[in-house]
Amino acid sequence: MFGALPPSAAVLTDEDHALVEAARSTIDAVTDAGPNEDGVHTMGAAVRAADGRIFTGVNVYHFTGGPCAELVALGAARAGGATELTHVVAVGNHGRGVKSPCGRDRQVFADYHPHVRVILPGPDGLVSVTASDLLPLAFDHSAEQV
Repeated sequence: MFGALPPSAAVLTDEDHALVEAARSTIDAVTDAGPNEDGVHTMGAAVRAADGRIFTGVNVYHFTGGPCAELVALGAARAGGATELTHVVAVGNHGRGVKSPCGRDRQVFADYHPHVRVILPGPDGLVSVTASDLLPLAFDHSAEQV
């Protein structure tokens, strides 16, 4: 299931665990789905800004592809004036734990926050890795604009 971890992999700090808890408590407070049910809000995310502030968000599921919780949290951070982010994590409702970001989120991170550390499950527990390590040989949007 897991391959080798990238060189940027690091064990979580107490601050990282607090970020996981912020995402977990956010989705637990607002999920609209019972256990084993589908819902509109089933994932929570949290991002930490360089100044230590934490911003949270939840997904808005829609069959046309609503925004993931990570993207909502990124938007909340920007709306709050945070321009430099250090960490991001997503957590499923009902104790499903930390989840790895989807491909769209990985591309957004690569385009706008390649140095942000993403907290995700590793072979021996949670780790953080740089976003750029999650999408090797990624499409480079900025290079295509010239």
